[in-house]
Amino acid sequence: MRSFVLATSALLVLAACTPQAPDGAAAPPPADAPATPPPAAPPATSTPLPEEFAGGMDARGTEPFWGLQIRDTQITLQRPDHPAAVGKNPGMTVQNGKATWETQAGADRLTVTLSSEACSDGMSDLKYDYAAVVVIGSETLKGCAGHAGAMPKEGA
Repeated sequence: MRSFVLATSALLVLAACTPQAPDGAAAPPPADAPATPPPAAPPATSTPLPEEFAGGMDARGTEPFWGLQIRDTQITLQRPDHPAAVGKNPGMTVQNGKATWETQAGADRLTVTLSSEACSDGMSDLKYDYAAVVVIGSETLKGCAGHAGAMPKEGA
């Protein structure tokens, strides 16, 4: 009981020390009070820039196997037992640290998203600089990506 009385007394003392306007509302801070610091800047993220993808990108995945090429004018998805899906490269958009390309490849919508994160293809244990997600029609393919001509190779 004594601790309750002490805690209540402390709260009353603090409340009495808080400046208040005549109507009981909190009073504005004194003119010589230090300014409130601005909110902290959001943490830096690894957001890809268009220059990062200059020269094109390649992506590949397993189970099912697939390969993708992003070049200046077109995007090509190749898969066994499927005709190549080819669409114009409209350029990328960057949002939430990911680069995305959206195009029409024949009858299907083709969306490619690359994110700057280490990736392994799960079969060869090769290491890539980017994770890739490709959506064609209702199918989603996941894999890894890198700069065209600089993809990791086994034994290298």
